[in-house]
Amino acid sequence: MIRMRGLWICVLALQAAALVPSLPAVAAETVAALSPEPRAERDWWSTRFVEKLAERDARKDEIGLVFIGDSITHGWENAGEAVWNEYFAQYGAFNIGYSGDRTEHVLWRLQHGEVEGLKAKGVVIMIGTNNTGHSMEAAENTAAGVAAILGEIKKRLPRAKVLLLAIFPRGEDSAHPMRVLNEDINERLKKLDRRRNVRFLDINDIFLTDGGVLTKEIMPDLLHPKEKGYRLWAEAIAPSVREMMDK
Repeated sequence: MIRMRGLWICVLALQAAALVPSLPAVAAETVAALSPEPRAERDWWSTRFVEKLAERDARKDEIGLVFIGDSITHGWENAGEAVWNEYFAQYGAFNIGYSGDRTEHVLWRLQHGEVEGLKAKGVVIMIGTNNTGHSMEAAENTAAGVAAILGEIKKRLPRAKVLLLAIFPRGEDSAHPMRVLNEDINERLKKLDRRRNVRFLDINDIFLTDGGVLTKEIMPDLLHPKEKGYRLWAEAIAPSVREMMDK
């Protein structure tokens, strides 16, 4: 079993390297971002996964748009709910954001059926800030994890268009170490633009002042948007989502 797991991780690493030419040679088994795993120690996480599978089955014929991510995406069900209903409910949107998730957790979820059987036309994905926040994982590793996720989406939703968002800013100013690392990841994610039905979009400036400051008016904890932040997000991606859904 361990040998098979190592082989699978090696396959993911090779796929990611093909998508991200700048990815250096690394020992695949040491790259957490590429190692699919659940968060079974979190009861709420396992419960949410089961609930999302049930929602997928109940809404299978109506789901046209899928949002994939971490707590920032999860928050569309809380602070962003009214904005979600205004902008995305019309597309039968399905939210599979999970608080605290990293790329490896999204990989596991996709490999265990979270989008199986769907005929979604569009996918919006933003993931990676927890790889930074959890362990300051190297930018090339997190980018490889995102590339592997895109491979899984391509395999399971081959006709879907993907809107890959730059990881949102965090920390008050541009010198914050986690923001610096996220920007390094984003530079690598740009290379995935227009590959395999993928469009990369960086909307980060809409959250910042002219001096690059992230204020608590937008993200009270300098990471998670409040309703105003979700509205800015929705307004910024609405034309791209409309384009995906109209094709």
